Amino acid sequence: NPATNSSTKLAMPVQGIEASDLTDTFFEPRGKDGVRLHEAIDIMAPRGTKVVAAAPGTIAKIHTSKAGGKSIYVRSKDKKTLYYYAHLDAYAEGLSEGARLSAGQALGTVGNTGNAAPDAPHLHFAVFQTTADAEWWEPANPVNPYPLLTGSQGSAQPAG
Repeated sequence: NPATNSSTKLAMPVQGIEASDLTDTFFEPRGKDGVRLHEAIDIMAPRGTKVVAAAPGTIAKIHTSKAGGKSIYVRSKDKKTLYYYAHLDAYAEGLSEGARLSAGQALGTVGNTGNAAPDAPHLHFAVFQTTADAEWWEPANPVNPYPLLTGSQGSAQPAG
């Protein structure tokens, strides 16, 4: 399974960020009750920093939601992986659903739209294993992006 294979390395989705700048936040608790897991990585960067595609694919959805704010879902070439980019400040010009992307192609800029803290602009980046015929909004299995971005092992799943 390529998305869960730690030898698969994604391009860094935020310009100017190095693997050593990242913190593995995949298993951090979220929400008021702290029960929900983050199941993503937050890549901190100044507002307006360029966000690019971490892998080639097709834009499945350009979406604005209460939680994710301005966001983009990109489906991998084999259609079995979804990449989710959220809290964008702005979208790159010329993007449209169904458009093919190369790794490194501009998607937008870092922001704090949606439920992101106003003083902490970042890219919320998530990776999901799905099926080729599933819709972008259907439940999918979260994959920790940290090892895919750093080439190292991510944090172990918390006991419990």
